[in-house]
Amino acid sequence: MSDCIELMHTAPLRHLAVIMDGNGRWAKQRGLPRIAGHRQGVEAVTVIVDACLLQGIDVLSLYAFSSENWGRPQDEVDALMELLLQFLALQQNKMLAKGISLRVIGDTSRMSPSLQTALKEAEAKTAGGKRMTLVLALSYGGRDEILRAVKKASRQVCQGELDPDKLDCCTFSGFLDTADIPDPDLLIRTSGEMRISNFLLWQLAYAELYFTDVLWPDFGADDLQHALDDYRQRKRRFGLTDEQLHEP
Repeated sequence: MSDCIELMHTAPLRHLAVIMDGNGRWAKQRGLPRIAGHRQGVEAVTVIVDACLLQGIDVLSLYAFSSENWGRPQDEVDALMELLLQFLALQQNKMLAKGISLRVIGDTSRMSPSLQTALKEAEAKTAGGKRMTLVLALSYGGRDEILRAVKKASRQVCQGELDPDKLDCCTFSGFLDTADIPDPDLLIRTSGEMRISNFLLWQLAYAELYFTDVLWPDFGADDLQHALDDYRQRKRRFGLTDEQLHEP
């Protein structure tokens, strides 16, 4: 077992990760365009951010736009990018007031220069937030993140800055986008799908998984509470036995 893993089978949940799925289906059920579902999904984000603050969660990671999402129809991609700009413009001051720091992970180089600038400015402006870190995974893919981390580590090895024999799980984690963020304790996926869809592949190794049929735009504070209650009933063994977990 990696020394990075801390046995916290009864400790509070520090990091919650969410795959926000079901915006399109929510809109389709109502005879609305897909973008209407995405707009309602943004509303759900604000509700869950506030609920997580009340729950004392340190880190909330949201899978907002995957690297595969670039393959969606261009009008939908454009609308999503515009929604993101609007979200940043509307939420920055709220994040400042509530003590939330914004963190962006993923390869954002494919985004427009104006959006890249807006993201960097929002990160810088909210950097002092201490109550919670809001991580937005944008143009993100777990495999891509791991590959980029391998390249970073390889460059250090080639430059003589890293002994490959000393590369362990903790050291490698430092090359990931989430370098200074604890691994998720719980992953929630909405809409009934039961897969992790290339999200935080390395970091989710020992996370608890919770799947719900609720579509993301309908996911509210009560649904979050159900997920947290379920999580608190579980034992996190990290490959060990119950007896080992209770050893002094």
